[in-house]
Amino acid sequence: MRKTLSILMLFVALTSVSWAQKYACVNTDYILKSIPDYTNAQKRLDKYVADWQKELQDKQDEVDAMRADYEQESYLLPDNLKKRRQEELKEKEQELKALQRQRFGADGDLDKKRAELLKPVQDRVYSTIERVAHEKNYAFVFDKAASPTLLFSNKKYDISDEVLELLGYKPGASAEPPKGAEDKGSKKPSNPEMRQRDNSKTPLPLGKGR
Repeated sequence: MRKTLSILMLFVALTSVSWAQKYACVNTDYILKSIPDYTNAQKRLDKYVADWQKELQDKQDEVDAMRADYEQESYLLPDNLKKRRQEELKEKEQELKALQRQRFGADGDLDKKRAELLKPVQDRVYSTIERVAHEKNYAFVFDKAASPTLLFSNKKYDISDEVLELLGYKPGASAEPPKGAEDKGSKKPSNPEMRQRDNSKTPLPLGKGR
């Protein structure tokens, strides 16, 4: 009985300490989209991705054409030439797979460019969030953008605008130029190959300390 009572008292004490801690939330998507350096870096990354996708598609078309030619002519080829063509086709397929890994595989060109272009801005945002958390004595800061389980948050506990102000940006201001503001003569033609990659963003490690 005493043991059970002791465990219950310990549980109540720990719960009281937990409720006494301060919490806040932040929206990293909102913050990052308000920073011109980040949106420009994202556009540059998207351009790299589009170029690499086109490069891979060209290689794939080359492999497909080689395979189609072989299948059409194989019944006319002697065994030695047929074997050589099979080896050439296999080599091209391996080159394509190697290029895919180089561009989009783990620690590939996409990961490296993401770290080069996006991570410096993300690190600045993280450091500023950490600074606000220390100054305001917040025990936890939850990211509304990254947490699908956060069903409700009170605006007064959202420190996103405070983080933006410390970073030197005006809250609520879009990093995108207003429509029609740019000179029509200097507008670049749109690239039909460009495809938006929503999964190209590197998640901000808000739950990890430094």
